[in-house]
Amino acid sequence: MVDKSKANLANLAGLAAAAGQEARVAAARRRMQPVRLTDEERRICTDELSEQFAIGRLDEAELHQRVDLVHNAVTHGDLGPAFSGLPAPRLYAPPRKPGRWRWAAFAGAVWMALPFFLTGLVFLLFGREIAAAIFGIPSLALVFFTWRWASGRSGPRRSGPSGY
Repeated sequence: MVDKSKANLANLAGLAAAAGQEARVAAARRRMQPVRLTDEERRICTDELSEQFAIGRLDEAELHQRVDLVHNAVTHGDLGPAFSGLPAPRLYAPPRKPGRWRWAAFAGAVWMALPFFLTGLVFLLFGREIAAAIFGIPSLALVFFTWRWASGRSGPRRSGPSGY
């Protein structure tokens, strides 16, 4: 009986998180309705419709009809008919931010690289350039690549699918 109540509580928490995400997407869509579309936003919407066609949610004639609606749309509010019955384009999904745990991992990498970097400086001080490079360069590379990973600069960002 205790396991069943925990499962129900976990299920409720999951539903609340999903409802919160849907509410954020709906609020973003409402805020963006009077804003004019850019060419890049039209491209994103066309790509989303192509993905829906590839999945099998649209046939070819409906795809062409909806793409024409996207190209004729002036504002974000005009996109509603193009995506009726389909998930919202990732254009309205909130951007994903790197978590704090990534910065904790970065701090750990700096802490691990520091002794090697200092050892490389000592070798450099005593004229051992090769040994300094062996110790110093990998530690600097570890810190640099961990920083790029923690800051989320490792490549193009894509938002996950969201409901319309």
